[in-house]
Amino acid sequence: MKQTDVSWGMPGSFLVVSIAIMTGLSVSCGNSAKVQAKDPGGVDSTPTGVSVGVVRLGRMTLDRTLNISSELIPFQEIDVYAKEAGYVKELNVDYGSHVRAGQVMAVLDIPELAAELKLDDAAIRNATDQITYAQHELSRVRAQHHVYQLEYDRLNGVAKAKPGLVAQQEVDDAEGKALASEAQIDAAESNLESARSRLAEAVAKKEHDQALFDYAKVTAPFAGVVTQRYANLGTLMQAGTSSSTQVLPLVRLSEDDRFRLAIPVPESDVRFIHLGDVVQVSVPSLNKTFPGKIARFSVDVREDTRTMHTEVDVYNPERVLLPGVYADATLTLERKPNVLAVPVQALDRNGDQATVDVITADHKIDVRDVALGIQTPNNAEVLSGLKDGDQVVVSDRSSLKIGQPVQPKVVQLEGYQEPKDAN
Repeated sequence: MKQTDVSWGMPGSFLVVSIAIMTGLSVSCGNSAKVQAKDPGGVDSTPTGVSVGVVRLGRMTLDRTLNISSELIPFQEIDVYAKEAGYVKELNVDYGSHVRAGQVMAVLDIPELAAELKLDDAAIRNATDQITYAQHELSRVRAQHHVYQLEYDRLNGVAKAKPGLVAQQEVDDAEGKALASEAQIDAAESNLESARSRLAEAVAKKEHDQALFDYAKVTAPFAGVVTQRYANLGTLMQAGTSSSTQVLPLVRLSEDDRFRLAIPVPESDVRFIHLGDVVQVSVPSLNKTFPGKIARFSVDVREDTRTMHTEVDVYNPERVLLPGVYADATLTLERKPNVLAVPVQALDRNGDQATVDVITADHKIDVRDVALGIQTPNNAEVLSGLKDGDQVVVSDRSSLKIGQPVQPKVVQLEGYQEPKDAN
């Protein structure tokens, strides 16, 4: 019985070991199949290279502009003084009053000039009467001379026709009277001219006094708005021609339909300034933009600032602009249409040299030298080194190297327009 039990036990142990070995082989073969499926041929299929942001180059119009802030000042602004001293009798304007050219803003009471005008009228009447008297006197002496001349002619004719009939003394007396009357004519004519001169003098004096009296009406020399008022009714206004430092104006008048914007143009940009160039004038306080034009410039560069004084005329038909408001003037210095442009984010600069990281056809980094033309805050003109459609890196390039494989990702940059066929 023991021999039988032992003989059957040995084959059983062998069976268990065999099953265990076969099971292990089966597991080992299964794991080997899974690895080959993940990486067939022993090569990893996952893409390689870091991801970089790129822009595809295209053409656009580039404008190089100059932006300068300045203060709007009235095209004309003056203090209006009285030409003659007088009391304010009428005051027709106040703060903010809009006036037309020639409009009466105030009337002064100047009694001295009014009295002087009455004296002038009397002098004119007197001179006119003297002219009338001189004319009558001239007519009288002319008539008297005519009688004396006829008498002399008759006596002289008889004396020549019948010698001895008329005494020579009578002929000589008649001739003397004719000559004397002729001299009286000259004197009368001189008196008449003198009377006429006195009349002209009296008229001129009245015109002078009238001109001064007309200054009693203080008028606006140009259309504008009253920004200051210094007088009230009854105020004694001193003559503006006085040298006294205490003389005050009547009002301050500003032209409000046109403004000057004075801008200092740097020396490097002076050559781009031309009369009539359009300027965009932005007023931040009003959140509005107004068109302007370069109207004048000084044609010289100041030694202390190395700038040229330039003025832009800004029209204000709706009267929305105010004196003293700050404005930003944008001048277009250069404009180049249809040029190959590269974003400034893609440029690496070393002094005057510039380079760009370009993506090659096999998605690797290549560094190229580029020559630049006109440059704006966002873009630069490419003169050489790049071509249309090139992909340039605009993301961080500090860790990139030449020949390094990368994964380009097209990004959108503000102020840059890619080609229409860009992916």
